[in-house]
Amino acid sequence: MSTGLTELDFPFPQPSGFTLPAEFARLRARQPVAKVTLPSGDRAWLVTRYADVRAILGDARFSRAAAERPGGPRMGNTSPGPETILGMDPPDHTRLRRLVAPAFTYRRIEALRPRVEALANELMLDLASGPRTADLLGQFTAVLPSKVIFELLGVPYEDFETLHAWTDVIFSLSAHTRDEVRTARAAIERFLVELVGEKRVHPADDLLSVLIAARDEQDRLTETELVSFALILITVGHMSTASTLSTALFTLLRLPELLARLYAAPELVPSAIEELLRHNTFALTGTQLRVALEDVRLGGVTIRAGDAVLAALGSANHDSEVFDRPEGVELARASNPHMAFGYGIHHCLGAQLARLEMQEALYALLRNMPNTLRLAVAPGEIELKTGLTARALASLPVRW
Repeated sequence: MSTGLTELDFPFPQPSGFTLPAEFARLRARQPVAKVTLPSGDRAWLVTRYADVRAILGDARFSRAAAERPGGPRMGNTSPGPETILGMDPPDHTRLRRLVAPAFTYRRIEALRPRVEALANELMLDLASGPRTADLLGQFTAVLPSKVIFELLGVPYEDFETLHAWTDVIFSLSAHTRDEVRTARAAIERFLVELVGEKRVHPADDLLSVLIAARDEQDRLTETELVSFALILITVGHMSTASTLSTALFTLLRLPELLARLYAAPELVPSAIEELLRHNTFALTGTQLRVALEDVRLGGVTIRAGDAVLAALGSANHDSEVFDRPEGVELARASNPHMAFGYGIHHCLGAQLARLEMQEALYALLRNMPNTLRLAVAPGEIELKTGLTARALASLPVRW
C-alpha cells in the first residue's frame, strides 16, 4: 500500500527554531524508515521513531567504521574519520574509550562541580555588572563549556578564538566547501601535534597528558589516534555543549513563563535541563551515519547490507509513543528517557559533564541575573547558523 510519501531531501527545511520540521511527525506516523537523499547526494534510510532509533544505536549490525571507509556514505563535507573514536567499532572503539572513561565517571565529574560553579558565577557576574544589553552566547554560553574542557584537557585558553573558528568550519555540513573543511581540520591537527610535543617535555595533571602517557609508556594507541582523539575531545567537547546550552536558554527566554517558574523554584533545574535536552528543536539528526553489515528488517522495510542509515535523535525525542505532549516543555517531566546524548556504545562520553555544565550555567543565571532578563529582540529576529551538522544560534541578545 502506498504511503503517499515520496523520497525526500534531508535535512528538512526548518522555517523557525521553535519546532522540528513537520516531516518528522509525518514520517513517524506513516513511513518510520524512509529513504532520503543527503546533501552529498548519497541516499540513506532515515529512522524517526524512538524504538527504531534505539534499536539501531544498540545493534552491532549497524557499523560506524563501515561508514568511514573510503567511498563510504557522507552527509556532506565533513565526517569524523576512521582514526577517531566516533568512526570506530569494537574492539578499537572499546580500547580508546577505556583510556578516558575513568576521567568521565560520575564521581570524577561531580568533583568538578565546584570549579564549574565558580566559573559560571564569575562569567555571569561579569555579564550582569556590564551594560544591561549583552550577547548571552558570546559572553557566557560559548565561554563556559570551552573554559571547562580546555582546563580538563590542558589546552591554553588563549587559543580558544582560533580553535573555535576552525571548529565552526569542520562542523560544516554545507556552509563550507570540502577543501575549507580539510584545511581547518589540518590546522587543528597541526596545533595539537605541537601541543602534544610541548606536553611530552612538560607533562601536567590533565587529560591530554594522560593520553600521551598511554601512547608513549603503554603503547595503547597510535600517534594518529592520539591526535584524532584530542581533536574530537576539544571540538565536540566545547561546541556541542555550547550550542545545546544556548538553545536551552533561548527556549526559556522565548517562553518567559518557564523562566519565571525556575526563578521561583530553582530546585527544578536538574529536571528542566533534561527536558530542554529532550525538546531541543535544533537537533535535526544527532548521530553519525551507519552502514548495515547485513540485511536487517526494521520498521516494515528491509535495510540491505551496505545501505546507509541515519538515526534522527531529534525526532525520537518527540515521539508521542514515549513522551506525553512531546512538543511542549514540561520542566518537571517525571519520566524522561531522552536520547539527546545518543544510546549504545557511542553514547556521549561527556554526557555527565555536559549535564553538570548546563545545570551550573542555569543556576548561575538564576542566582546572578534579575528576573527581568528577557530577549533583546523578537524571537524570530535571532540570528541562526545554518549549513552545520546541527542548527545553532549565532548570537543570543538579552536585556534586563
